Amino acid sequence: MVNLDPSILVVEDETEIRELMALHLLRQGYKVTECESVSAAIEHLGKKKYDVIVLDWMLPGLSGMDLLGFLKDKEIDSRVVMVTAKAEPVDIVQGLESGADDYLTKPFDPAILMARVRAVMRRVPKRDDEASSEEMQIGPLSINFRTYDVTLHNEKLHLTPSEFKLLGIMIQNQGRVLTRDNLIENIQGEGVNVIGRTIDTHVFGLRKKLGSWGDRIETIRGVGYRVKTEPN
Repeated sequence: MVNLDPSILVVEDETEIRELMALHLLRQGYKVTECESVSAAIEHLGKKKYDVIVLDWMLPGLSGMDLLGFLKDKEIDSRVVMVTAKAEPVDIVQGLESGADDYLTKPFDPAILMARVRAVMRRVPKRDDEASSEEMQIGPLSINFRTYDVTLHNEKLHLTPSEFKLLGIMIQNQGRVLTRDNLIENIQGEGVNVIGRTIDTHVFGLRKKLGSWGDRIETIRGVGYRVKTEPN
């Protein structure tokens, strides 16, 4: 499936630092997955493509350098920002020559980390599946991810940015249950504080605008929502 927002994998074993990174990245509108080891990162990489990996060097078990080697061996084209306490010039050179696209030493300013991530994100090539999935059609509903247009029975719908993101991610994951946390990650952005009840409000408004098609958005009680693959 294509992600509506760029996706980032944060590999850091210190919980406070990892959560701080994730918080700032979520505020920038990125989709963020956190893990604390290289083995967990490899498991995540086996399931989906990440645009950027924020990577610590010193990790339990395998090191960040081992993950760089894995990315090279498997020809995984993710940009890597290494964030580590190893600050000697020889370390920086080794990290960059081993495949890191950028290198930031701890302690770091979160604003600088965000700037580095944005810089490497600009170098992420557009994926073939993104180019071919700029527009999706489900029956009478059409959604264009490039122009942010949604039409139903050839009539344009006027959705809020949050409603568009919710509809887009659910359609791209049609048939799959998305938890409220999944949906929060997708509409969270700079200056936007989203909670579970906010998601429910957005879904209510979205269903209203979609009319009878809104019945395709199924509530999974206590979990989240999904777009049914077939209408009732």
